[in-house]
Amino acid sequence: MNKIDINNCTILITGVAGFIGGALALRLITSTKARIIGIDNLNDYYDVRLKEYRLDVIREIDVNHRFVFKKLDIVDRDAVYDLFNSYKPDIVVHLAAQAGVRYSIENPYVYIQNNIVGFFNIIDACRKMIEMNAPVRHFLFASSSSVYGNNEKIPYLESDNTDHPVSLYAATKKADEVIGYSYAQLYGIPMTGMRFFTVYGPVGRPDMAYYKFTEELVKGKNVKLYNQGKNKRDFTYIDDVVDAIEKIMQKTPVVDRNGATYDIYNIGSNHPLETVEFVKILSEALKEHRVLDEDFVVDDSIVLCDAVVGDVDVTYADTERLYECFGIKPKHKIDDGLKRFAEWYFAYRNQ
Repeated sequence: MNKIDINNCTILITGVAGFIGGALALRLITSTKARIIGIDNLNDYYDVRLKEYRLDVIREIDVNHRFVFKKLDIVDRDAVYDLFNSYKPDIVVHLAAQAGVRYSIENPYVYIQNNIVGFFNIIDACRKMIEMNAPVRHFLFASSSSVYGNNEKIPYLESDNTDHPVSLYAATKKADEVIGYSYAQLYGIPMTGMRFFTVYGPVGRPDMAYYKFTEELVKGKNVKLYNQGKNKRDFTYIDDVVDAIEKIMQKTPVVDRNGATYDIYNIGSNHPLETVEFVKILSEALKEHRVLDEDFVVDDSIVLCDAVVGDVDVTYADTERLYECFGIKPKHKIDDGLKRFAEWYFAYRNQ
């Protein structure tokens, strides 16, 4: 692996107004001297005010004016090429995508455009920078635990089969991995894929389960848990995810036997939890931070339902390679992470 001193780099983050992108920008501004270029199309998949809130927080801590935001849609190929030409990024962290497994069943076209066409536009811009003698030194991109489908073998190893996605969202992420590998092999672009496992924490996405559960409990609605609440998820705290990204970007992959400078890692907690147990822990955190009344009984709000199309039964990351290559182990337990989310949620809701 070749090391990169990111303090001397221009780092492009796509999807910077998103959950992970915003958290990464904050980290890099506070812990490095890198110049950060952030792009986002600020679409209305969920409340744009939360995306603006994330950008405002970034601007507030950017006292040295090292952060530049551009509103840009990655589907616009010419705009993407112009951006790369203007800023010539050393590192690209591609996090922009249309998220959500169930939403992909109802809106497939959006996923093809954003997750495949958009991905291609970003990666092809990296290729063009080689022609301009300003090559991107490391390209990182977000994949997903969903690529493993319903593999019966757990925990999931990076080398496990990923040829049977159970949702279009998962299929687009698998496609990105394959397209990425081809570009790493053809053009020598150093490239690392990151398979994220159910990221949670403060300032998260309202469409994600833990946030939706919170909103439903606050409004006095029932929480529907599919597969009778037996689905297991490898919930991974946002700070642990950002720790991993920051370390990974500083080391480029070695060339594999096919000549590709490419690697991929699971980024998870390695501790799957049943959703019914997760909701109980969440409710305790919400009560502790005054989001719910002290005498709230969560069992009265849980409704157990049958499994739905597109959902997998278990996500469970084997993170041994991540530890071996980067010394990374998750630091945050679920109780602590949900308490931090509840504390933020109370403040955000009452601001």
